[in-house]
Amino acid sequence: MQRIGIIGVGEIGKAVVEGLRKEGGASPEVFLSPRGARTAGELSERFEGVRVCAGNQEVVDRSEVVIIAVRRQDHREALAGLKVDDDKTVVNLMAGVAVDDLRRTLATGAPIVRAIPLPAVRERRSVTVTCPSHPVVDALFDELGGALPVPDEDAFNVFSALTGTFTAHYAYLATLTSWATGHGIAPDAAERYVRGLFRNVGRSLNDETRPLHQLAADHETPKGNNERIRTTWFDPSNAAALESALDGLLADLQ
Repeated sequence: MQRIGIIGVGEIGKAVVEGLRKEGGASPEVFLSPRGARTAGELSERFEGVRVCAGNQEVVDRSEVVIIAVRRQDHREALAGLKVDDDKTVVNLMAGVAVDDLRRTLATGAPIVRAIPLPAVRERRSVTVTCPSHPVVDALFDELGGALPVPDEDAFNVFSALTGTFTAHYAYLATLTSWATGHGIAPDAAERYVRGLFRNVGRSLNDETRPLHQLAADHETPKGNNERIRTTWFDPSNAAALESALDGLLADLQ
C-alpha cells in the first residue's frame, strides 16, 4: 500500500490511522503533521511505522497519498506555500472545499479526490463517499469499510450534508434520557436502556433486504406507541423543518 501522509491530525485523522493499524497485517508507513501534536505523538508511540514530521512539507515529501484534514476555515493558512508534486495523490477531507478551490491553494496538477470518512473507519465499518472515483483512494477506503464513489461534486455535497445530521442523533438520544430522568428514572438506568434500545435499532440496519421505510413499518403496531410518536412528533412540519435545515447546509457546502 502507498505511503500515507496526514495533514491535520484531529478525530478523523486519528481514526484513519487506527483503522489502518487495526488487526495487524501489512500496513503503509504513515507520516503525520505536527498540527494536533498531542494526538500525533500518541499515535506514533502506539503504532510502529507512524511518524510525526517536523512540518507539513515533510509530510508531503515523504508520502505518496496526502490526506488533508484541517478545518475548512484554516486550510489556506495551513497549506500556504506547500509544494505538491503532480505524482502525489491528494485526498481532501474538508467539507465545503471544492476540488478547484484546493487545487488553486496548492497550485498542483496532482489528482485531488474528496472523501467523507466517519469515525467508524477506526473499526473498518465506515462507508466513505469519494469524488471522483480514483483507484488508489477507493482501495484505501475499501480497506477501512468500503468506498462509495459518486460522479460529481453536486452529489458529493448532498452526502456531506447528510453527514451533518450525525450529532443530532446523539442529541436526540440524550433528550430521551433526560426526559426519563425528569420522570424519576435514575440517570444511569435511563442511559443504559436508551443505549440498548437504539443499539438494537442499529443492528436492524444490517438487514439490507428491507428499505428503511419498510423497517419503520415492520417495527410499528397500528395505533401503537411507535406510530403515535411518529405521527404526533415527527409529523409533516417536523420533517419539513429537517429538510429545510439540510437545504440550508447544502447551500453553504456548495
